[in-house]
Amino acid sequence: MSSSSSQRLSTPRALARLIPFVKPVLPRLIGGLFTALAGALMTLIIPLVLQGAVDGPIADKNLPLIVWVCLGVLVLGVLEAVFVFLRRAFVLGPATKVEYRIRQDFYERLQRLPVAFHDRWQSGQLLSRMMQDISLVRRWIAFGLIMLIVNVLTIIIGTVLLFRWHWALGTSLIVLSIPLWFFGYRFEQRYGALTRQSQDQAGDLATSVEESVHGIRVLKAFGRGKHALQKFTRQADTLRGTEMRKAHEVGLLWFWLDSVPMLAFGVCLLLGIWLASLGQLTVGELFAFFAMATALRWPLESLGFLFSFLMDTRTATDRVFEVFAEQNSITDPAEPATITEPRGELIFRGVHFRYPDSRADEADLLDGIDLALRPGETMALVGLTGSGKTTLTTLPGRLYDVTGGALELDGVDVRELSLGELRRHIAMAFEDATLFSASVRENVLLGRDDLDIHSPEAQAVLDEALQTAQAQFAYELPDGVDTTVGEEGLSLSGGQRQRLALARAVAAAPTVMVLDDPLSALDVDTEALVEAALRRVLASTTALIVAHRSSTVALADRVALLENGRISAVGTHAELLHTSEHYRYVISSLEVEDQHVRETEVNL
Repeated sequence: MSSSSSQRLSTPRALARLIPFVKPVLPRLIGGLFTALAGALMTLIIPLVLQGAVDGPIADKNLPLIVWVCLGVLVLGVLEAVFVFLRRAFVLGPATKVEYRIRQDFYERLQRLPVAFHDRWQSGQLLSRMMQDISLVRRWIAFGLIMLIVNVLTIIIGTVLLFRWHWALGTSLIVLSIPLWFFGYRFEQRYGALTRQSQDQAGDLATSVEESVHGIRVLKAFGRGKHALQKFTRQADTLRGTEMRKAHEVGLLWFWLDSVPMLAFGVCLLLGIWLASLGQLTVGELFAFFAMATALRWPLESLGFLFSFLMDTRTATDRVFEVFAEQNSITDPAEPATITEPRGELIFRGVHFRYPDSRADEADLLDGIDLALRPGETMALVGLTGSGKTTLTTLPGRLYDVTGGALELDGVDVRELSLGELRRHIAMAFEDATLFSASVRENVLLGRDDLDIHSPEAQAVLDEALQTAQAQFAYELPDGVDTTVGEEGLSLSGGQRQRLALARAVAAAPTVMVLDDPLSALDVDTEALVEAALRRVLASTTALIVAHRSSTVALADRVALLENGRISAVGTHAELLHTSEHYRYVISSLEVEDQHVRETEVNL
């Protein structure tokens, strides 16, 4: 999931995208920068004090002045420690606020991006960006950014001070340090690519873990645990190899950062002794020069770590902003229309749809759908597997947008309504029921943000929805309807999850209900009870029901037959049996499937 735009940006411009998040806490961060710089200056002042001490009190053997010099050095050391403490106090809190804002905006962005985006992106990649990459950005803002600026300034100031004692010593140190710039540039080029590769591989690894955990029942049932482990091992080994290459590049940089300054110090020592022997340099100046050079050693050595930290953060920022840069094609209109009198009339007018990744030579999956659902009508949608029934059900709620034609709710194009209003009028229940790690109450009342879910009114809505979906088992759970159902509701059976999902759609009290085979996981007896209850609910609600069972067709006032991407026939069940050969074929297929399910239930 690389972004060409982010790759073209220089590192400063790439990181500058964080400024809107950093701006509210910028004064605190600047305060942290200045206190860190003040602490570094305390370190640089010490060699100047030592020069005066060596050439003065120590040379003169003036014990009282020597004591005062020692106290002065101690005070400078204490002040340095105080400034380090203040730096942490200034930046740690604000950095966590920046992390919070980025993570909050990132999650909000994920919620707003269309389903088509989530179809393309692996969940593990999104999770690694949400947690690992954003945390890395926070650590860099709190430590890496400030220390990089301070250490570079310290090196510049310290190098200028080196010329104070003798130009030849300062020049020698600078000239001998030039190779560091070459190795630093080479490191940035290689390490940046490896960092991106490593973080993407970590996302792939997270996806594998998530898939294997969620699919643990399937893996165990088919004895494929070893296969999953082998796949995970290959991915983990690939990631390990990339991390080893990163470590090699960091180690190589550290080698040059250690060896080049040491070589420069050795040359300067010889030169300094020679200058001192000529009387061009005092012993105090020579001592102060190397005290200053020693004080600069940590800032020089830290550049390796800070450069690698910088490149890691640049890559993390690229990965986060790839999601921010994704275009959201399903948005609220500039001037949303409103539905003043909700009736539940749903009309498909020449609707076309194709997935974004479809080949150009492929026909549209939905190729001119014309269908009208009258207010309060229940319409069953039938068709062979792969005919596009489920895809059609995603269009009324704008999970996807039509690629041609129009879809109208009560005479208003759904694209002219705000998403909030549209989804208040339309509720959905999917065949693959999804529940959240929350209580039954929270799951069922998910669509009722107009209610306090613990209020008596909400309890009445909850009771009615559970009764309609024949989900009274919820009251028998350990904590009743306040029982947490666990991750994705996997602590419940498939039929129980499906009934709670149906109850959620009923509780939303929509004008239009779209149900994608909501009864497929129910046994025959429970299905009959649910159908009887649904007839009462659907009497005043417009409903579009995808039927994968012949029994579900009985709920409908009319039936629409989907064939080759179009609605080829609409009528009552009896009318279509009489007039449509393809409908008879589809229904017979459903009856065979129904019979198979019933025989399986009997055998069980």
